[in-house]
Amino acid sequence: MLGDFAWDVLIRTNSELLRGGDTFGEVMLTPGGSAANVAVWARRCGLDTSFVGKIGRDRFGQLADEDLRREGVHAHFVETDVHPTGSVAVFVDHTGQRSMVSGHGADFYLMPSEVPVGVISGSDHLHLTAWSFFTDPPRSAARRAARLAQQSGATVSFDPGSFQMIQEMGVEHFLATCADLDVDIILPNKEEAQVLTGCDEPHDMARAMAKIFPDALVVLKLDADGALVLDGDAVAHIPPATNKLVDATGAGDSFAGAFLAHYLVHRSPVAAARFATRVSAWVIEHIGARPAPDSRLATLTTITS
Repeated sequence: MLGDFAWDVLIRTNSELLRGGDTFGEVMLTPGGSAANVAVWARRCGLDTSFVGKIGRDRFGQLADEDLRREGVHAHFVETDVHPTGSVAVFVDHTGQRSMVSGHGADFYLMPSEVPVGVISGSDHLHLTAWSFFTDPPRSAARRAARLAQQSGATVSFDPGSFQMIQEMGVEHFLATCADLDVDIILPNKEEAQVLTGCDEPHDMARAMAKIFPDALVVLKLDADGALVLDGDAVAHIPPATNKLVDATGAGDSFAGAFLAHYLVHRSPVAAARFATRVSAWVIEHIGARPAPDSRLATLTTITS
């Protein structure tokens, strides 16, 4: 995985927060960053995983390194004195829906010359998120990593990341930065696919995504409606595994990490999507993008083909 590591300042309210008002809730500092979350979930699901990113030479950077090593992820961090380690404000309302405000920390300043060639070229698969494409840097670094991976025979997956950021950037401009990368797996959620394709129905979205990213396996995350997999001409709908939403933070990242952990070993996209749906269902029943594992999660993450 290559991309963002950031600390989430998670704010969860117990009731509706009115403009100018006050309420009780929970405020927590938790490790995050979309790419780092995917790496952690892939590792928790049994895949040997490395992470490449950039952090500040500060206490939060030290904690970032400690966090990934504790999770069993091989961390390859570039450190800088110029920018602090990234941070994100995550607001979770009383219904469980989340909104995020991302700061421009060190993760946004990874340069092409800082990409560890040996790590990327020695990997079987590279996962990228659109958070590495919305600005440059780190876009050029992410594109270089994709080319290095492909030159070494690795496959590449891509998560479009944020429908609002795509809208602000402009669909045409966004696609100009990533649609030529010949990705093997594309993992949009429903809102991102709607913005990118202009379609409203999941089957139409998936087929339109396949035209934008030719030959890619399309895995469409549908939140409460499960997931949809388009593999060539074969379409499969995966039903949801829960309707008990506590906190949607990290649901898509956990799905992506679990999907890749299963698919890269067993090569069955439908089985991988079913597995990922169960894992992400566990996540949204807890608070934060990476809730502490329990015995139920341990059972869920025991992968069988």
